[in-house]
Amino acid sequence: MVRFYDPPNIAEQAVVEGILRKAGIEFVLAPGAESENGPSQILVAEEDVPRAMELLAQQGRA
Repeated sequence: MVRFYDPPNIAEQAVVEGILRKAGIEFVLAPGAESENGPSQILVAEEDVPRAMELLAQQGRA
């Protein structure tokens, strides 16, 4: 798994998680740099990065 997205807040994290889930892209969450109560980094398999980036671009989030 590679770091794919470091959301600025928990709301953005939830949106990106939903986009990935809907597309069937598996991901894991890693503690973010801010704090343990802040948003988590989103990691995806390296081979899924291009598709995940495409999905975020389509949603205006890239």
